[in-house]
Amino acid sequence: MTTLLAIPLDQIPTDVYTTLDMKKDIHPDNYRPVVFQDLNNNTTVLTRSTVATEETIKLEGVEYPLLKVHITSSSHPFFTGEERIVDIEGRVDKFKARAAAGQAARDKRTTAAKKLATRKESQDDKKAEKSAPKADK
Repeated sequence: MTTLLAIPLDQIPTDVYTTLDMKKDIHPDNYRPVVFQDLNNNTTVLTRSTVATEETIKLEGVEYPLLKVHITSSSHPFFTGEERIVDIEGRVDKFKARAAAGQAARDKRTTAAKKLATRKESQDDKKAEKSAPKADK
């Protein structure tokens, strides 16, 4: 995310980019005034940039290149102080419900397996009784 800094153009020295200690021939030299427009709240920021744009906008009677951005410091919750309530308790409750449902399913499968084992033992005992020789009384 890029944070835009708005400085009035009349307060920026014209030689600000030439007086900085920057490496030669690697930085762009086509800085010009550009308007950045926040699409969330339609605020505009006029600053210098090298960004290539096709759209233009008239601001105070002067036409500038326009770049539309989705979020800036004027609409970002961190800068505006808006708090977004995250439903943490709801998430915890959903997790606990899933865990309880999973435990209930495991218990049900365990109980079913025990019943099946008991039935099988009972059936095996009955078969063993039938196949065993009968004793005379």
